[in-house]
Amino acid sequence: MEVTARAPGKIILAGEHAVVHGSTAVAASIDLYTYASLRFPTPEDNDDTLKLQLKDMALEFSWPVGKIKEALPELGSHAASSPMSCSLDTIKSIAALVEEHNIPEAETGLAAGVSAFLWLYTSIQGYKPAKVIVTSELPQSSGLGSSAALCVSLSAALLALSDAVNLDFGQQGWLMFGESELELVNKWAFGGEKIIHGKPSGIDNTVSTYGNMIKFRSGDLMRIKSNMPLKMLITNTKVGRNTKALVASVSERKVRHPDAMISVFTAVDSISNELASIIQSPASDDLVIIEKEEKLEELMEMNQGLLQCMGVSHASIETVLRSTLKYKLASKLTGAGGGGCVLTLLPSRIHFINLLINATF
Repeated sequence: MEVTARAPGKIILAGEHAVVHGSTAVAASIDLYTYASLRFPTPEDNDDTLKLQLKDMALEFSWPVGKIKEALPELGSHAASSPMSCSLDTIKSIAALVEEHNIPEAETGLAAGVSAFLWLYTSIQGYKPAKVIVTSELPQSSGLGSSAALCVSLSAALLALSDAVNLDFGQQGWLMFGESELELVNKWAFGGEKIIHGKPSGIDNTVSTYGNMIKFRSGDLMRIKSNMPLKMLITNTKVGRNTKALVASVSERKVRHPDAMISVFTAVDSISNELASIIQSPASDDLVIIEKEEKLEELMEMNQGLLQCMGVSHASIETVLRSTLKYKLASKLTGAGGGGCVLTLLPSRIHFINLLINATF
């Protein structure tokens, strides 16, 4: 039997980094997905290995299941219905399995992703041979939640063929998990994110699991619905960065300047809550929408200023900010910063600007 699961990427409208320290953040899923396919071999295949194929990178990893069982003896007996965290000893054992494939030191993100796969697979499926194929529409290390989408899609595919969930495979098209299954997927994915990023907030895997738009604080999720059109331009600076290192740098700055950084996080919390209120409030006509968009632009600019205070901006991000500012558009980084992607709000007045430009030609 074969199953394919997909999970979307995300953008953070407000609150990145501060959310790790207890502030509110607002995030939304985007229409770009990571897909994970799982297939168990038939007896005729005579295959006793676990294979991971990263199709976009033209890479394949494989391990004899006996070797995995020997290296990770404590994982095979765990119940898929009871998510857990990966211990330091287990991380070391998994790292030894990954190191056999001679992944370059510069590819720390790739090694972390493969480690998360081994932990998720063995914890949920045990020591069964299988082939897992991963493809993605999301650029890596760009702030669009590629690692979370990987962990969520893997968790969903692995759980779909476990005893922990019941799905009617007689149906056609994409099947939807219920609330309890989504919660299970989210908890396992968060465990995978911890392996990749160290101390993530959980917002990336949560919005990738549940989709749409959420308000998130200290693990508490509130789904929100926009009552106004909200169009964002995403600009990829194509400058890679290390999320774990950036998260750690903000924490270190907090240790050096505790009072100042707590004030920064408090301000971000207020921005996120106000942004969520504006998005959800009724918009009776075009004038109200324009008024709300102007407030959102100011909040985005303030959030970006606070992210600069945290030390997570980058010259490439500042270049995008200057470029969009020429057209009186508000922008901010999304995700960890240090490169990656920048969000720009495209307000309703953009349509009128386009009409005026076309008229001059």
